[in-house]
Amino acid sequence: MRVGIGVDAHALVEGVPLVLGGVEIEHDRGLAGHSDGDVISHALIDAILGAAGLGDIGSLFPSDSGEWEGASSLDLLGRAYAQVSALGWTLSNADCVLVGEEPRIAPVRAQMHERLADALGVAPGLVTVRATTTDRLGFTGRGEGLAAIAVALLEE
Repeated sequence: MRVGIGVDAHALVEGVPLVLGGVEIEHDRGLAGHSDGDVISHALIDAILGAAGLGDIGSLFPSDSGEWEGASSLDLLGRAYAQVSALGWTLSNADCVLVGEEPRIAPVRAQMHERLADALGVAPGLVTVRATTTDRLGFTGRGEGLAAIAVALLEE
């Protein structure tokens, strides 16, 4: 068994859709990023790649490459997991935490579980998403951006 941790953060900007855990959420701002900026998916990609010893999201999908501009993070997650699977690893479970004051994700949490699990080709019960605030401290507390942390457990 191997464990990996992933962390990601992006600024909130106007004129961009907000995508979290593969779900587009109604919000006045979205996340700036080379792809769709989905911090939950990005943290999960890094956790899975880290557990398999395959580097990070930037090594697989470099932000200086036009190929990945505007890409769906769920697509990137599926591509990353395909490489992990090709080495004989299987996801045992993954847990993701969104850090920010808003939006509230409770209404779409089950949808996030399903979309992330579907991108990985695993049962929805193997991927969880939770959220926390920082009690208005730091860039997430001031509403300047969102962050996510993920952990993934792989087994051979």
